[in-house]
Amino acid sequence: MIGNPAWFQRRKYGGWGLAPKTWQGWVYLAAVVAPMFIIQSLPGAVSSARLALLIVWAALVTVDLVDIMVRMPRDERERLHEAFAERNAVWAMVAILAAGIGYQVAAGIARGAVHIDPVIIAALVGGVAAKALTNLYLERRN
Repeated sequence: MIGNPAWFQRRKYGGWGLAPKTWQGWVYLAAVVAPMFIIQSLPGAVSSARLALLIVWAALVTVDLVDIMVRMPRDERERLHEAFAERNAVWAMVAILAAGIGYQVAAGIARGAVHIDPVIIAALVGGVAAKALTNLYLERRN
């Protein structure tokens, strides 16, 4: 689409996504962020119209960034490192979500009414489903 993968590098230490590597990457980043501020500061625009414009702009930017990430070249070593990092991040998230459920159960018992946040349960069930479907796909592919 618009962005060039050569302008960016993968974020290794600060989350997911891309980081600008060249001056063109920084210009692209400024050109993506500036319209968001401009849209929010449109004088006389109805807030729902600003929100709609912002959502459309964010969707276009997201599509372009995903396209850049898909086209970025990676060697086998980088793929392996990223797979280990992703696995470790997932284990940390699962541990934190499980601790959150444990806290909610303990606090509920202390109050006499146990309530567990369904979003936490959905996240854990979604993770199990994603793993199962991935394993099923990989077994059938090989």
